[in-house]
Amino acid sequence: MERVSGLGVGPLAAGTVGLLILLKVIQRLRHKQSVQDKVVVITGASSGLGKECARVFHAAGARLILCGRDQKRLQEVVEELGNKNSHTYVRAAEEILKCHGHVDVLINNAGISYRGNILDTHVSVQRDVMETNYFGPVALTQAILPSMVDRRTGHIVVISSVQGKISIPYRSAYSASKHATQAYFDCLRAEVERLGLQVSVISPGYIRTNLSINAVTGDGSKYGVMDKTTARGSDPVDVARAVLKAVCHKQKDVVLAGLLPTAAIYLRTLWPALYFRLMASRAIKEHRVKEE
Repeated sequence: MERVSGLGVGPLAAGTVGLLILLKVIQRLRHKQSVQDKVVVITGASSGLGKECARVFHAAGARLILCGRDQKRLQEVVEELGNKNSHTYVRAAEEILKCHGHVDVLINNAGISYRGNILDTHVSVQRDVMETNYFGPVALTQAILPSMVDRRTGHIVVISSVQGKISIPYRSAYSASKHATQAYFDCLRAEVERLGLQVSVISPGYIRTNLSINAVTGDGSKYGVMDKTTARGSDPVDVARAVLKAVCHKQKDVVLAGLLPTAAIYLRTLWPALYFRLMASRAIKEHRVKEE
């Protein structure tokens, strides 16, 4: 009996590994079938998470429309993908619908971050961040939405943030814009579900991109620093794959964060007094660091 059991361990382990590989292959095939030949619009696609989303959705067989402010960098992404079915646009909605007639998936990814003290931040900076992070995706969504409603199909994705669910010190403009984004797309989801449309809000924690480097400060100047939290953040490839999964599985609200940020979301709701004390303590610590 011992001899038979010993011989069975190897085949069992090999069989388990083989099954896991098979499941992974099946999952990838399902993802590819879900977006195969679908018209997918990605904003902020010239770098960071947007660029990785372009790669992931391209690998899954989507027909890409990449949007952004830098035409040259967008074109470089298209050339890297080597896809004749990919197109770039700087002025998006009207051109997209004119050339392609419809959009199957809209991924609102473009955004800007902020670092600053509210007392030292001009209200124009608050407006600029809100314009990019909130009114930008809202305007594009509402321009694309009627064509989706006419076809009774379509999926709208917005890349929000954990800071759209909780607020941390010295991120006021960014967090406010993401809270507004979360609220708008939650409302949109409820309103268009009866019409056959899907809405997904993706809320990542820190992602290893240049977001903090390109962030604006209270006077509108560039922050220019790679924060330690950002440098230790999630790989944008992993986040892009999670976005694809959300589209394929029609997930409504996805939080992509570690244990502490996720716990903070629940703490804010279940024990707000403690959450407020922790944030006040964090603000004091960060203020001391800035003064040193």
